[in-house]
Amino acid sequence: MRPTHTKDHPATAPPRPVAATPVASLPRRPVAAGGDGHDRTCPAASGPLAAGSVDVREVDADVPGAVGRVLDQVLAERLRRARLADRLFAGELAARVARFTLQGGKRRRAQLVWWGSRACAGRDPSSAAAALRIGGALELLQTCALVHDDVMDRAALRRGRPTLHTELTGEYTGRAGAERAERFGQSAAVLAGDLALAWADDLVAETPLAPWTAVVVRRLWSDMRTEMVAGQYLDVQGQITATRSLPRALRAAGLKSAVYSVERPLALGGALAGADEVTLRRLCDAGHCVGMAFQLRDDLDDVFGDPRETGKACGGDIREGKPTYLVAVARARAEAAGDGAALAVLDRWLGDAALTERDLEEVRDVLIATGARATVENKIDRLTAQGLRHFDGAPLDPEGAGRLRSLLLAAAGTRPEGGAAVPLRPGHGPYPTHAHGGAGGGR
Repeated sequence: MRPTHTKDHPATAPPRPVAATPVASLPRRPVAAGGDGHDRTCPAASGPLAAGSVDVREVDADVPGAVGRVLDQVLAERLRRARLADRLFAGELAARVARFTLQGGKRRRAQLVWWGSRACAGRDPSSAAAALRIGGALELLQTCALVHDDVMDRAALRRGRPTLHTELTGEYTGRAGAERAERFGQSAAVLAGDLALAWADDLVAETPLAPWTAVVVRRLWSDMRTEMVAGQYLDVQGQITATRSLPRALRAAGLKSAVYSVERPLALGGALAGADEVTLRRLCDAGHCVGMAFQLRDDLDDVFGDPRETGKACGGDIREGKPTYLVAVARARAEAAGDGAALAVLDRWLGDAALTERDLEEVRDVLIATGARATVENKIDRLTAQGLRHFDGAPLDPEGAGRLRSLLLAAAGTRPEGGAAVPLRPGHGPYPTHAHGGAGGGR
């Protein structure tokens, strides 16, 4: 991932490539004997996911449902094999991993793979079957990420239900006592995340692909896993060191979420359809911008969102002292304005595990008063607009491009195109209004 810059550019500026890993760094397609660079053979899928059984139009109508059916089949087989290994393990851990994955959210990453493929003219049954399987693998990778993330964040709720480690802790508290049961729940959840990752890798490895497509897809998959872990490490290392720099916050957001939530799924879909390098680059650039917007929206929702909609308690990032871009902007603007009271609030409550709703309200007031909330809202809009310019410059098939564009807008959580920007704090007192959000504005 190339370094992240902190200077804003107006929405009219020409788009610049922002892919985390340049597409040019991917293996280059060798020229085939026929001289056109295309693969000549593609292994046929077999069993319940056979290519001939995939009706592209039917999947178009309900991508989450189609991915869910693939996961039903895959996880049923994984659970059967888990029971052969050990029935206790299968019942208490493997079944929870399967259930968590099958009860998944919007299947956004899987949808990006599907519509990324369709926008690159992927419509043959073989690439369609592969797209559904890779989408399913991404859902399992998401299970791994969320289960591990909940342990690291000591989160009690996920999708409106007890987190996996909390559920296991409660099940064993009566037998082992609270402290030992808590440690057990955390350890078991780490193993559950590892299992989800292993199953995701299995699904990718077992997906029939044309030889060169397999090279590109597995390279993208490998890089994505590494980038995701790198981003999470920057996140937790930033907590322990109290790192609050704007460039560091953006880099962590890009690695831990933007890449694997939007950019890589789009690239995987394009690769499955045989997209050329120019198209892949455009998709990656679009995906990185929109993925950054996605993560910044998540940061806002953590502080200002409705738990009934987000499925998790508010203020988790504040309690954990996470070095989010939102907090970094607030601190930078407070320091620039010499606002000691705002800095004192941030110093007092960031990283306080006992943060109350009243305390969180103090933090919210600072995030609004410094203009940080409005700055981030406007940055989300600019990133989304830049991403759409990259997207609109790609040579895509209209049949899938429209649906993919709508999906990118939904992922960013932005206002409809042409909507009014969020006003910054009025330009009086220590915080003057800046056209592009002041300290730490957009890329």
